[in-house]
Amino acid sequence: MAIERIIIVGGGTAGWMAAATLSRLKTGRDVEIILVESEQIGTVGVGEATIPPFVDFNRLLELGEAEMLSAVQGTFKLGIQFINWGKLGDSYIHPFGNYGYEIEGVSFHHVWHKYRQAGDKRPIQVFNVETMAAHFGKFARTEDYQRDDLPPVNYAYHIDATAYAQFLRKYAEKRGVVRREGRVADVTLDSESGYVASLTMDDDAVIEGDLFIDCSGFRGLLIEQALETGYDDWSHYLPCNRAVALPCNRDDGGPPPPYTRAMAHSAGWQWQVPLQTRNGNGHVYCSEYMEADEAHDILVKHMAGKPTAEPNFLRFVTGRRKKFWNKNVIALGLSAGFMEPLESTSIHLVNTGINKLVALLSLDGITQAQEDAFNRLTGKEYDKIRDFLILHYKATARDDSEFWNYCRTMDVPDSLTEKMDLFRSNGQIFREDDELFTETSWAAVMMGQGVQMGGHNAMADTLGSMELKKEVDEIERSIRFLVQHMPNHADYLAKYCPASM
Repeated sequence: MAIERIIIVGGGTAGWMAAATLSRLKTGRDVEIILVESEQIGTVGVGEATIPPFVDFNRLLELGEAEMLSAVQGTFKLGIQFINWGKLGDSYIHPFGNYGYEIEGVSFHHVWHKYRQAGDKRPIQVFNVETMAAHFGKFARTEDYQRDDLPPVNYAYHIDATAYAQFLRKYAEKRGVVRREGRVADVTLDSESGYVASLTMDDDAVIEGDLFIDCSGFRGLLIEQALETGYDDWSHYLPCNRAVALPCNRDDGGPPPPYTRAMAHSAGWQWQVPLQTRNGNGHVYCSEYMEADEAHDILVKHMAGKPTAEPNFLRFVTGRRKKFWNKNVIALGLSAGFMEPLESTSIHLVNTGINKLVALLSLDGITQAQEDAFNRLTGKEYDKIRDFLILHYKATARDDSEFWNYCRTMDVPDSLTEKMDLFRSNGQIFREDDELFTETSWAAVMMGQGVQMGGHNAMADTLGSMELKKEVDEIERSIRFLVQHMPNHADYLAKYCPASM
């Protein structure tokens, strides 16, 4: 059956990202795209921090970066600062770029370890431009300096997710997407195929469709309530199941730092996402070890200013749907699964879900092969991200609360155990199935939280010349030079993309 009508259920970031991308179909085929949402149903709106592939998503839509950032109070993000994770008082940055670069097929952290054992005292962080720029509150884009002898700068954004959805709504509607206000009262399935046939709205209007995108949030209106797809519960590995979100002013008068902050507390962790004129804040915690009032009090105590809204209390179960594409329904965003915002992967998974949908989509009809490929590839992606998130909880020496005692001693997937064991033995990290997180990402979190390299790749010992030492020294010098000549992050924002008030 040909796909002539695509119905997106739910707005928010996921819905309008899908609508904006799919609106491009209309230049090639006569396909109708309708987004159904209700202003009475709020969006979660906590996904304000992104990762570098999101920059490419916006470029694909040909969105002007400065215009977009100005509209969404946007700031730049070079990585994530983790505080109190390995043990109380610890702090490290997980950067978006690599440590150094690969030398004769050997990853740089092996070369660094070789020199470390020989007495070189320099921490690995000085060989990463994003870490050093973040530390000093500096920022520049690679295209601002255009020099081959200086390292590229990898970055993402902090955005007001609600404003970003509104920005994409204008983009999508301009390209022919129709928005339908209202609540879905009922879902009708085809008696033969079991496909979703139509939606009945709260005003009794019936909206028929051929393909449905479920962006209805945790409810999973179509993927779960209508199709009963099932859910894999990962609470054993990722035990946090509550959050309280709260924006605030920056009363301390400080400029917005070019990184997200994740501060661990006694039964979870707190995020700080700096926008141009305010901060987004939240406290993710486990209800088995902490009550909501205590979580709220801890959040307020550690914020940079006074709250500017009422707290938003959220409940969730970490995990994923057993299928992301079921019959003629594709789940995106929170309706597909949730693994908490620890590494800013929520919007990224919307992005990659859309990418896979666009790559597989044929308007001539839906095939089982398309559904199977989407589910297999998305499942692998969730599993790899899950392991990386679990690492943050497992790799800790904290024993100051029952929550951290549980995390430190819990069983973890064999795939994660193997990764940690290999790193401990000789620093080896294997990226599999084109997984999201790089060798530097894994190395940054492991070393930042106390999982140390017991040795290094034997091939690093074959790189013994004075030329190598000069090359390593030059990496540090070029990073130091670049960071010294970067403008302050706040000055860069004021000149490039000042927030539209």
